[in-house]
Amino acid sequence: MAFNKRIKIKVLLEKDHSGQKATVMGWVRTKRNNKNVAFIALNDGSSITNFQIVADPNLISDDILKRATTGACLKIEGTIVASQGSGQQTELNAEHIEVLGDADPEKYPLQPKKHSLEFLREIAHLRIRTNTFGAVFRVRHALAYAVHKYFNDKGFFYIHTPIITASDAEGAGETFKVTTLDLKNPPLTERGNIDFSQDFFERETNLTVSGQLEGELAAMGLAEIYTFGPTFRAENSNTTRHLAEFWMIEPEMAFYDAEDNQNLAEDFLKYVISYALENCKEDLEFLDKRAAEEENAKKADQRSEMGLLERLRFVVENEFQRLTYTEAIEILRNSNHNKKKKFQYLVENWGVDLQSEHERYLVEKHFKKPVILTDYPKDIKAFYMRQNEDGKTVAAMDILFPGIGEIVGGSQREERLELLTSRMEEMGIPAEEMWWYLDTRRFGSTPHAGFGLGFERLVQFVTGMGNIRDVIAFPRTPGHAEF
Repeated sequence: MAFNKRIKIKVLLEKDHSGQKATVMGWVRTKRNNKNVAFIALNDGSSITNFQIVADPNLISDDILKRATTGACLKIEGTIVASQGSGQQTELNAEHIEVLGDADPEKYPLQPKKHSLEFLREIAHLRIRTNTFGAVFRVRHALAYAVHKYFNDKGFFYIHTPIITASDAEGAGETFKVTTLDLKNPPLTERGNIDFSQDFFERETNLTVSGQLEGELAAMGLAEIYTFGPTFRAENSNTTRHLAEFWMIEPEMAFYDAEDNQNLAEDFLKYVISYALENCKEDLEFLDKRAAEEENAKKADQRSEMGLLERLRFVVENEFQRLTYTEAIEILRNSNHNKKKKFQYLVENWGVDLQSEHERYLVEKHFKKPVILTDYPKDIKAFYMRQNEDGKTVAAMDILFPGIGEIVGGSQREERLELLTSRMEEMGIPAEEMWWYLDTRRFGSTPHAGFGLGFERLVQFVTGMGNIRDVIAFPRTPGHAEF
């Protein structure tokens, strides 16, 4: 006979099941006794809302009820009835309780009290059982589903690009090396360097920082593709914005120019955020309240002008403002913020890379809507971006959101072989190592474009979590590879 005949709590909450027999399973959040009856708040992860179990000691032995402590896992059979108390429509009158797993209240760290996010990061293996992280990871799931649904419905093909690669797409040089050589005694060349020709792949390899270049190859045959996979960067950074392992969404489209690329990115962002708003109402309402409490603890001048749900609707309901980098520099340079030296990094000359504070000023203070910045100086952008006719800028675009600044970076790609090879030469990128990439320009080249979106950055924006380590289940950061 099947052990699992359970009804999910989410299903029980969706409509009135009064009078029905039901089996529920989940973890005890709290237990209280009132007039010789035990009230157990049970959660099974399907919803942020707990389900109330009423346990009459005449039916359930005292030994079992003593074991129903916070964190314990129970299987409960009984009858759904209209609730006598406030706070819930229905509850379960328990007729039989089986303890599936005990949780010693002296040792279980998640007792019913407020825990700091720092403490919860130390017990990341258990933090998913809290309201905050349950909500975050249900929203993360919904966003991941929405990404696949959006591209599938538009006729894009999902490509799995390699995790082990010999190229560094961004030219950042901060990659994790992949090797099977004996680290204590590696083979050396005559010059005393490590001889990677004796390694597994017979060359130096690393974990990928981006699937873009391989994505471009696929787009040259399938026209519209997207990647959605893990990427890695060995940047020794302990900020709230950086992870060593993170997920990237990277669509690449043949027959798209820079404007097509901007249109797709704006439509995509509005779609996935709308999907979360429609399908994660309870979780987002909870996270909105949580974010408001966090904001209230900040100094007045550091508080966000918008609440979480307000920010999400702000993105969905506004047309994105489009302007060039050059226009943005003029706005920033002439702003009172700049003149009164309120920026940490003052904006003086054309050609500087914009900081998050500048991006947020444009979105939150100047335009009061999301911004697409285009046509950046070529000297601060990657080699593969299409050069504009002015010889100084490239057909790049960044999308800027309230609260976080840049969320998407992309460009029309350089499809002209001569201009691409000369740019690679300028930047010291060896053409012979990129022969396969250049082949797509040699044979049947066409205008094409794409963009990259860090998935955790998106989840952070939608959930309002201040630290990127709190939107991935088991964060990988310098000094931390636990769990």
